[in-house]
Amino acid sequence: MNTLREAREQVLRQIQQACAQAGRAAESVQLLAVSKTHPSEMLREMHAAGQRAFGENYLQESSDKIAALQDLDIEWHFIGHVQRNKTKHLAEKFAWVHGVDRLIIAERLSSQRESSQAPLNICLQVNIDGQDSKDGCQPSEAAELAAQISRLPNVKLRGLMVIPAPNNLQAFSDARQLFDQIRSRHAHPEDWDTLSMGMSGDMAEAIAAGSTMVRVGTALFGARDYSAQA
Repeated sequence: MNTLREAREQVLRQIQQACAQAGRAAESVQLLAVSKTHPSEMLREMHAAGQRAFGENYLQESSDKIAALQDLDIEWHFIGHVQRNKTKHLAEKFAWVHGVDRLIIAERLSSQRESSQAPLNICLQVNIDGQDSKDGCQPSEAAELAAQISRLPNVKLRGLMVIPAPNNLQAFSDARQLFDQIRSRHAHPEDWDTLSMGMSGDMAEAIAAGSTMVRVGTALFGARDYSAQA
């Protein structure tokens, strides 16, 4: 059996087990394969194993992969920090943009998304535990920012994305509480369905707290090689 196929099936089993322990359906959690630094050949192989959603952090790298894999039915997610001068490519090429933490970013994505395309799915990144090294709006700002973004055309605000500090399991519960609070006030509650949190090392805890999308890289592809970004 293919090694990447085996890795994916193992991760899917872990998701199923975590869902079962939490009393949730396995289908309630989406696996996002974080493919940054890995070559397009590995993504093609993972796609052949059944994976459709891939997450990228670097604009130039993702541009090359999107071009190389344009023959495949891939749902591209940008999960890195969003810079103002990079929004045009994101609006044109991606199905999802995580990491939106300012209104100006959402406005640019909205204005640069072609009306002929499906609305761009976006997640609001929240710095859920106040880390100095992490991007994201403050939890106290999230509800108002969500209300402002939800009024924009050509984008669909789907939920929250958080990256807590390692071993801060309380942050998962805090994110779920904030997610529920905003949904109760959201102008389009039917669209508010995504809580993106949890990675290779803590996805079981994230799922227990209510994650609907886990971003998994190392457990699928192995260790990353950052030399290409050096």
